Amino acid sequence: MDEVKYQALVVERIFNAPMEKVWNAITDKNQIREWFFDIGEFKLEPGFEFQFIGGKGNVNYLILCKVIEVINGRKLSYSWRYEGFHGDSQVTFELYPEADGTRLKLTHHGLETFPMSKPGFLNGYFIPDWEEYILLKMKNILESN
Repeated sequence: MDEVKYQALVVERIFNAPMEKVWNAITDKNQIREWFFDIGEFKLEPGFEFQFIGGKGNVNYLILCKVIEVINGRKLSYSWRYEGFHGDSQVTFELYPEADGTRLKLTHHGLETFPMSKPGFLNGYFIPDWEEYILLKMKNILESN
């Protein structure tokens, strides 16, 4: 039988905004609430655990996260798993200076570890959601004014 190879989900966008503004959008809990979910508390400290309810419509899950790595102004990584389900993934935001602003690269590894039979866990489910959050919602916040 052929081995199935899973690719990490990668979403990239160049924002017409300085790196500091993009960094704040992905690390300040009040700004995160504007483009993502209500995460409650959030600290840029490896080992800090946070959670939020995520999903669409009637299908919602408690998502449990733990900060793994912080390179101030450049990189944020955290684990991502679902309460009550097997599987563990990692989300990484990386920022790069560009002539026109800041390039944000989001990488989500480990999606194949989730139970594929559950709504919201299929790899393809994450693509339009991350694109909506990064390409549309975050863009509106960062490039307004």
